[in-house]
Amino acid sequence: MLDYALLSSIEKPAQYSGQEYNRYCKDWDHNQARMAFLFPDTYEIGMSHLGLRLLYEAVNCRDGLLMERCFAPQTDLEAALRARGIPLFSWESRHPLTDFDILGFTLQYELSYTNILNMLDLAGLPLLAAERPGWPLIIAGGPCAYNPEPLADFIDLFIIGEAEEILPRLLAMASEVRAGNGSKEDLIKKIAAWPGIYIPSFYQIEYDSDGKLVNISNLPPALPQIRKQVIADLAAAPSPTKPLVPNIKVVHDRIMLELMRGCSRGCRFCQAGMIYRPVREKDLDCLLKQAREQAAATGYDEMGLLSLSSADYSQIIPLVEELLRRHGPQGVSISLPSLRVDAFSVGLAHQIQKVRKSGLTLAPEAGSQHLRDIINKGVSEEDILTASGAAFAAGWSSLKLYFMLGLPGETDEDIIAIAALCKKILENGRHLRPAGSRKPLQLSLAAASFVPKSHTPFQWQGQASPEELAHKQKLLRESIRPLRSVTLKTHDIETSLLEAVFARGDRRLGPVLLQAWQKGCKFDGWSEHFRPAIWEEAFAEQGLNQKELAGRNFSPSETLPWEHIDSTISKTWLWQEWLKAKQGELTKDCREGVCSGCGACC
Repeated sequence: MLDYALLSSIEKPAQYSGQEYNRYCKDWDHNQARMAFLFPDTYEIGMSHLGLRLLYEAVNCRDGLLMERCFAPQTDLEAALRARGIPLFSWESRHPLTDFDILGFTLQYELSYTNILNMLDLAGLPLLAAERPGWPLIIAGGPCAYNPEPLADFIDLFIIGEAEEILPRLLAMASEVRAGNGSKEDLIKKIAAWPGIYIPSFYQIEYDSDGKLVNISNLPPALPQIRKQVIADLAAAPSPTKPLVPNIKVVHDRIMLELMRGCSRGCRFCQAGMIYRPVREKDLDCLLKQAREQAAATGYDEMGLLSLSSADYSQIIPLVEELLRRHGPQGVSISLPSLRVDAFSVGLAHQIQKVRKSGLTLAPEAGSQHLRDIINKGVSEEDILTASGAAFAAGWSSLKLYFMLGLPGETDEDIIAIAALCKKILENGRHLRPAGSRKPLQLSLAAASFVPKSHTPFQWQGQASPEELAHKQKLLRESIRPLRSVTLKTHDIETSLLEAVFARGDRRLGPVLLQAWQKGCKFDGWSEHFRPAIWEEAFAEQGLNQKELAGRNFSPSETLPWEHIDSTISKTWLWQEWLKAKQGELTKDCREGVCSGCGACC
């Protein structure tokens, strides 16, 4: 087993110690149902994840159930584990992962898939589900599970949707079956018809001679459609009163206060805005109670108000005012990670900066009104100028702006419009900033490459080719060059290409993934580890082409790889939204008007 002498010889050893404040220390022998939550990325990323904290509490708050954690070890520790023959272990008790009933991966990002294989291998487990007849059960969930097919060869079952209720039930059932000397196969048969459970081995996938997917059929007792699980009452769902406090600095090191789930704004590129519908809010008293408990149990000096669009929370003003009244005198600041592009959001951000000033980020997504209407952003140029002007008037001298390149319907004029918009923002800001301000105004642009995702109106549209994206990035750089107060950061095109392939891919990607991992690919989301040439080799050896897969347009009559996954959003509605996008027609936020008929509330 790993000793502390070894830990002292590697980088950031505290991340592996497992001695976090507020961790659960449940007795191994007195908890018959045991699960390890596996995050396929580094500790700094994983410990910033709200879902980890929620599920850690949802399982461990129940008697007889135990959940421990494991993160992808960085390369120095991995080398040490392999050299010494030490299997990958859990952080809390340091038990080998093979001792658990269930190992559960969270799927947050397609470029973490090779880390899943690497962690299974480090645990001493066969990678292919068909070659793992014994325990533990390997499961996965999270947003990427809404297209589970690229991982179907490796995962025993997927949980589709929100797992706080179904996961403890599954763990208890696994313990019951195992206690009765039942096999993993016995468990799988018992739960095959549970709503929200997708077992790939119970589904037959058919392709035509050209490799085109033509049919997905279920084998009884599995259901033809796997409907996502939804937590109806967020206030009643388990939420940590004593959240984990990381041992080292992590990406988001603060109290995480979840205001609501879901978003009804309907941005057509946004998968999260679709799959987390319907909108559900926590009431004010519940949030104030959770804030008080977490502040007392952690000592954090920052409180993040989390949701897909926090300014849309119906009680946001009284919540912020009361949080500042209660916690501001103790030096606890409030942050809003997600802001609308409007003056209200900026005013709100200004109010919460009374304790501690921080940066401000707005996301116009597109430079032209034409393109913002296509993606249903619902934001005008006037809104953007008013919001940015309010920020400069409130004392900010720099703003960060998010844009996307390669959106459906985008032209060169739309890209040039980004630079024109930035120029207007700066000119407007100079007139509105406080008198006597000397610090020059700055805009920091982040331009991501558009990646089409499943269960969105853009799921039928292929990604722009790498050559097109390179042209768009070059054009944007040339367009903003005269603006000395504007800096630009773009996403790596090759990683966006791979993300697009897996986001809309099918089971044919399983062998590619395995081949790439065998050739040394892992931590693909990190630029220092990403090896595009090896990925290109892996695709070629399987007779597949990345560019063709990423850029392929699906027809409305085609069977999509995720056809059997029911996100509750009607496919007909998504197609209608795609047609409206082509016409530049808007769909209003259903919280402010008439129901658009997406199906989520049914």
